[in-house]
Amino acid sequence: MSERPDSAGPDPDDTFDEFAELVEEETRRDPDLAVIEAGSRTLRTQGGPPQADVPARPADPEVDKALREVEAELATRWGETKLEPSVDRIAALMDVLGEPQRSYPSIHITGTNGKTSTARMIEALLGAFDLRTGRYTSPHVQSVTERISLDGAPVSAERFIETYQDVKPYVEMVDAAQEYRLSFFEVLTGMAYAAFADAPVDVAVVEVGMGGTWDATNVIDAGVAVVTPIDLDHTDRLGTTPAEIATEKAGIVKQDATVIMAQQPVDAAQVLLKKAVEAGATVAREGLEFGVLDRQVAVGGQLMTLRGLGGEYTEVYLPLHGAHQAHNAAVALAAVEAFFGVGSRHARPLDIDTVRKAFASVASPGRMEVVRRSPTVVLDAAHNPAGARAAADTIGEAFQFSNLIGVVGASADKNVRELLEAFEPVFAEVVVTQNSSHRAMDADALAAIAVEVFGEERVQVEPRLPDALEAAITLAEEEGEFAGGGVLVTGSVITVGEARLLLGKG
Repeated sequence: MSERPDSAGPDPDDTFDEFAELVEEETRRDPDLAVIEAGSRTLRTQGGPPQADVPARPADPEVDKALREVEAELATRWGETKLEPSVDRIAALMDVLGEPQRSYPSIHITGTNGKTSTARMIEALLGAFDLRTGRYTSPHVQSVTERISLDGAPVSAERFIETYQDVKPYVEMVDAAQEYRLSFFEVLTGMAYAAFADAPVDVAVVEVGMGGTWDATNVIDAGVAVVTPIDLDHTDRLGTTPAEIATEKAGIVKQDATVIMAQQPVDAAQVLLKKAVEAGATVAREGLEFGVLDRQVAVGGQLMTLRGLGGEYTEVYLPLHGAHQAHNAAVALAAVEAFFGVGSRHARPLDIDTVRKAFASVASPGRMEVVRRSPTVVLDAAHNPAGARAAADTIGEAFQFSNLIGVVGASADKNVRELLEAFEPVFAEVVVTQNSSHRAMDADALAAIAVEVFGEERVQVEPRLPDALEAAITLAEEEGEFAGGGVLVTGSVITVGEARLLLGKG
C-alpha cells in the first residue's frame, strides 16, 4: 500500500495545476471512434445526442452570490441523513402553500437503485408526447438546482432562488409551529411542488428521498407508483431485510393506483403485492406483464426490444450502458403506458417512433458516463453493493479494458466491504480517496478495508481526489497509449460529482 508523503514532494498547488493541464489535454473523442459511432446514430432517429444536464455555477456574479446565500441557508437545516420519520412538517407546509402538489398528476418512484435513471427516462417519454414535465430527484451530482427540473432541464439558478424566496415565509411559519424545523430535503421538496404548480406542469415525476411511507415526497397521491429493484441500503433506517425495506417503500402505493414493479426479491415482492391488494391497486410486474425481450450492445449504448403493457417495441436505442439500464427502460415504458391508460382503459401501444425518439435522448450524468478519452475515464455513482455489482458487470460488457484502475471514495455509513468486493474482479488496482463531504469515509480507514479485499500491492492511497485521479490516470497509461487502460471513478454520488468538476464537466 503506497501513500503520498505529506512532508515531502511537490507543492500541492503545483500538483493541482499539473493535474488540470493533464485532464485538459484530451477530452474529445478519438476521431476514428467518432466515425464508427456515426453508424449507430441512425438508431437515434430525431432524438439527437443525449445532453448531460448538469449545470455549472451561474456566470453572473450577483446570481452566483444569491445562490450561495440560499445554499448557505439550506445548509443550516438537518441534512438528508438526519431525519425524524414523519410527514407532519411537509404536510403543514403544503397546507399553508395551498396544496400545490394536488394541482397536477404524479408518477412516484421508490426502490433502492435505478430511481434517478428511471425518472429521467419517464420524463423523456412524457416530454416526447408533448406533456410539460416536472422532475424531482436526489441527490444532485454537482448543483442543488439539478434536483428540480422543468421540461427536461434543471431550473435556472434565478428560478431556484426565486422559488426559495417565495416559499421562505411559509417555511418559517411552519418552523415556528413544529417541534423540529423543516429539514433540507423537506424544504427542497416544498420548493419542487410549488415550482411545478407555478409552471404549471402537466405531470410530475417524483423520486423519493428515502423509503416511502414517511418520505417528504409522500404527500402526493400518485396514480402510478413505480418500485425499482429493492436491495439492502440505509438498513439503519429502513430495515435489515428486503421485506422490511419493502414495507417502508410500499407506503407510496395509494388507493386505486397502478403499481409498476421491477424484478424483486421474493420476500419484497410479497410485501408489495399485499400492499397493492389492500389499496385496491393494479400491479404490473416485470417479467410477466412487461419486460426486456432482447438487448444487444451498440456503440455508445444498447439496442433493445421491450415488451410493454400495450405490445412489443422493437429497435429502441438507449445511449446508456448495462443490463440494469435496459430493465430501468422497461419499467419506465410501463409506467408511462400506465399513465396513459394502456392496459386499463385501452390496449393500444404508444407510438413507436415517439418512444424511440425519447429513449434516444436520455442522459444520466454520473451513471457509466465517459468524461475523458486516452485513457478512458468513466464515472459511475454506485454507492451500495447492488449498484457496485451492476457497475462491475456493465464495465466488462461495455468496455474492453485490459487494465482498469478504480478510484473509490465512499461514505462512512455504507457497506464499503461488499462494495469493494464487487469491484475486486474487475479492478487491476484501486486508488482509495475521500470526497469533501462530512459523511466521507476517511481514506486510511477505507484503505484498510481495501487491503483486506485486494491485497496490499493493489491498493494506493491518495486522500485528495485530484491526486487520486492523477495517480489512476498514470497507472492506466502504463500499458501505453494504444493499450486498453481505463479508470472508473465510483463509490459515491459526491465523489463522482467532484471528479466531474475536476475533469472539466461542470
